[in-house]
Amino acid sequence: MRNSIALLAAAGTLMAAPAFAAESATCPTATTADVEAQFARFNNAWATGNPDTVTALFTREPVLLATVSNTPRTDAASVRDYFVGFLKAKPVGTINTSTVEIDCNTATRVGTWTVALTDPNTGAVNNVRARYSFIYRFENGDWKIDHLHSPMMPEAAS
Repeated sequence: MRNSIALLAAAGTLMAAPAFAAESATCPTATTADVEAQFARFNNAWATGNPDTVTALFTREPVLLATVSNTPRTDAASVRDYFVGFLKAKPVGTINTSTVEIDCNTATRVGTWTVALTDPNTGAVNNVRARYSFIYRFENGDWKIDHLHSPMMPEAAS
């Protein structure tokens, strides 16, 4: 009797597995243009000057490896803390090169960009050239930044 119950339980688990797999295999529709539009959304959030607006673009468990910070940011509070200071420079990003890849619930955009930063005291603009990696994750019905890494270019512009 005990073996029969165990076999029935195992059979029930196996029969349930395909239904679960089918549900988790549903992928959101995304195009390269959709992924590229996420940068405009990010740049527009910077333009608000509001760190909460920018932080809302990140997943629940983000990773931010920012250009002008030595501190990895791995939660919403630390991401927000970074943008409180960073947004004072009124950053404006321009994509220079871009490669996009799309998977089921993730998309990546990597390349080079220039971020114009304005000194709030003098008004002088500094154009920071950097590489970037945006990894987006589809979370709660929206594309969010799961990982952003932006190291400065190691070589001076020629």
